[in-house]
Amino acid sequence: MALRLHNTLTGKKEEFRTLEDGVARIYVCGPTVYDYAHLGHARCYVVYDVLVRHLRASGYRVIYARNYTDVDDKILHRAAEKGEHPKALAERFIQAFEEDMERLGCDKPDIEPKVSEHIPEIIALIGRLIERGHAYQSGDDVYFSVESFDEYGKLSHRSADALRTGASERVSKEELERKRHPADFVLWKGGEFEGATYESPFGPGRPGWHIECSAMSMKHLGETLDLHGGGLDLVFPHHENEIAQSECATGKPFSNCWVHNGFVEVDKEKMSKSLGNFFTARELFNRYEPEALRYFVMSVHYRSPLSLDWELADDGSARAFPSIEEAEHRLETLYRARERLETLPEGRIKPIEAPTPREISDLEGRLLRALNDDLNMPVALSEVSEFLRGVNELADRAMAKKGSITRAAYEEAREGFEAISRILGLGGSEPQSILERIRDRRANERGLSREEVEAKIQARDEARLAKDFAKADSIRDELKALGVELHDGPDGTRWTL
Repeated sequence: MALRLHNTLTGKKEEFRTLEDGVARIYVCGPTVYDYAHLGHARCYVVYDVLVRHLRASGYRVIYARNYTDVDDKILHRAAEKGEHPKALAERFIQAFEEDMERLGCDKPDIEPKVSEHIPEIIALIGRLIERGHAYQSGDDVYFSVESFDEYGKLSHRSADALRTGASERVSKEELERKRHPADFVLWKGGEFEGATYESPFGPGRPGWHIECSAMSMKHLGETLDLHGGGLDLVFPHHENEIAQSECATGKPFSNCWVHNGFVEVDKEKMSKSLGNFFTARELFNRYEPEALRYFVMSVHYRSPLSLDWELADDGSARAFPSIEEAEHRLETLYRARERLETLPEGRIKPIEAPTPREISDLEGRLLRALNDDLNMPVALSEVSEFLRGVNELADRAMAKKGSITRAAYEEAREGFEAISRILGLGGSEPQSILERIRDRRANERGLSREEVEAKIQARDEARLAKDFAKADSIRDELKALGVELHDGPDGTRWTL
């Protein structure tokens, strides 16, 4: 089964085809680097990370580009507020963004172009649009003429009348007077901008937002992309404008497939700073394992809204996020199963012939089949859950009295965990360290320390040795009241929260 994706351009689920056999050229709009990455960024870039991983696992050579917008009004305004040079501020937030993406388990893109390093290409593209009659200079600015492109609106499925009315409502009277059509958009902003002024044939200034992605993607991936991705909020005007200026400059389709991930909602409202329901990735990392945030993002189909529920503390601040907590518990289940498999005694693994349990078999194939259906990550995770049940049953059988499992089943289970890590970006850390980190953080949140809990466990062990079972049970009950669960095993007592 080939990969089928929902193409925003056609509104249909279509088979993914590339211009060159076996090579996928993908461009995803990156962040404007004036602040820390938020949950919306996390969702977007985890989605495309999984898409790229899936294509590579399916045999494609993927060339993945994701840009940095490091020249922009928001950067200039934030730099002025902070008394910082715009370039220094942008570089600081690029570094922070890369750290956050690494913690989320996102592989680094092959190409990460910056606007500031592609000014000549942007100027050349604007010049080509002017020469072809698709752009015009008005005062110090250069605008794209939407009336010069008959197909304008084809991505967002908006009519010319709707575009005219909507643009008239958004644009100031002064700017309307400079434009030939209300929906015309700026390619070059003339003027002097501290830390972001570039010389051009149109006069000093800086690029508009939309032209940047066209110039950078064409330089690194060619004039026609196999896939262009981004958040749903970019369909209009950003991606609509990218199509117009790119196709008018080249006469070729700009991208054969357009993919957009849905919004993040908090309590069924779109996440936004103005509503006070805005969370950076780092705020959530302070409360949960970053990998749990990745799991949470993947638990909902990428085109559906990602709904984040939260509980408030007495002071009105966010106390807990139950949906991310649930994802973290599922992540623990994954790591515990992997830990059980990896710590099985060698003597319990036998070179005998027997069928491998269905839940264990060919997990990679099952994951790829799930993702082939419009990148259905929730179905892929359900396959993981079934696989983990199979692994735990395998471990139970191995550790039963006189129990054992086949070498083939053991190796297939190991390959399954490798597939989860390689394709989904989950479960690749060392199990003991991540499980202890989650447990210790939860203990700290409840005012407990590892030392305190382990001292009580030692006291319980001593009571059991002395056959003082009443005291041992009392200590267990005391810990249980604090949320601590004890798990006795041949290697001692393990505790969880």
